[in-house]
Amino acid sequence: MTRFFQFFRDCLPRPMAVSRTERLRACCGTLIGIFLTALASRLALGPDASLPMLIAPLGASAVLLFALPSSPLAQPWSVLGGNVLSALIGVVCFRVAGDSALAAALAGSCAIAAMFALRCLHPPGGAIAVTAVLGGPAIHAAGFGFALAPVAVNSVLMLIVALVFNNATRHRYPHRHQTEASKHNTGDAPPSNRLGFTQGDLDAVLDKYNEVLDVNRDDLGTLFMQAEMQAYRRRYEEITCADIMSRDIVTVEFGTELEEAWMLLRKHKVKALPVVDRARRVIGIVTFVDFMKNANLDVYDGFDTKLRHFIRRTPGLHAEKAEVVGQIMTRQVRTVRDDMHIVELVPLLSDIGLHHVPVLDSERRLAGMITQSDLIAALYRGRLVDTAVAA
Repeated sequence: MTRFFQFFRDCLPRPMAVSRTERLRACCGTLIGIFLTALASRLALGPDASLPMLIAPLGASAVLLFALPSSPLAQPWSVLGGNVLSALIGVVCFRVAGDSALAAALAGSCAIAAMFALRCLHPPGGAIAVTAVLGGPAIHAAGFGFALAPVAVNSVLMLIVALVFNNATRHRYPHRHQTEASKHNTGDAPPSNRLGFTQGDLDAVLDKYNEVLDVNRDDLGTLFMQAEMQAYRRRYEEITCADIMSRDIVTVEFGTELEEAWMLLRKHKVKALPVVDRARRVIGIVTFVDFMKNANLDVYDGFDTKLRHFIRRTPGLHAEKAEVVGQIMTRQVRTVRDDMHIVELVPLLSDIGLHHVPVLDSERRLAGMITQSDLIAALYRGRLVDTAVAA
């Protein structure tokens, strides 16, 4: 008896790591999707149509579209192609083998084979193929028109609702992997991807696994990367930005004159100055690059002369060039919290290529600054500690 209960307990799935909000979102999406699709289908097919306004397998499509919108099985080509193709195959099997169990089995298996071949695998497609065989006189009389209405009509309408609802609830659909180009316009992988597993390793494992996964390959790679980051977080315990940031920060304000800001950069041997308001909230950042860009210093002819002219204050009340920091600063500034773990700095300071990141406190006031050198030093120190412990 104990073994029986152990076996039963082992068969139970683990609790789903999905928040209540996400579960509610999927339920609401399915409710709205099926309801609107039914109404629109009735209008499209007419109130006197002999065919049903909805096909039952569409409920399974709704589960994929609203609960698993990133799944390869829920993408537009999978939904539309899989459903319509399966309906056509089901009609052919009915005409060849009649209304029989053999025809239903043949329809389901052939639909799967065709969906594999055309890369539009969609589980409800198998049910649609069987429905075309066993659906009754109205569906049999429709013939190949069944694939158009209600199957194609239902699928298109449901896809439209899923497109609007998922994107409105911040779930990108259709799901596409966003490949970030190298900021140096080269073929090198981002710095954080040059160690650890590679996409080639992932492909090799998936080839050996040899089963259909209900998760996008690129998303799977992202999950692995996040798992690695979590492992690093555990390894470096709770080292936060506040532990490694510089606290004595040289700042400027919107109205600080360019010559003064330039002198501060040179005097303190820094490459960036946070721009703050009187409450020490960050409103921008000014760097050497901002000076070069606005003074046209990327062209080296007359470098010194152009720089002196640019930073020098223009006498009088009218100026044709920028005079204060606020006119040349970068306004969109990436910031981090002082309690954020340093592992989360890695993509910011490596892949994105930031060199300086302002650190904010709980009141969103400037608390410090972190540079690439600060992060390297912290990771190196952590490596030394690990080596000493291992020894």
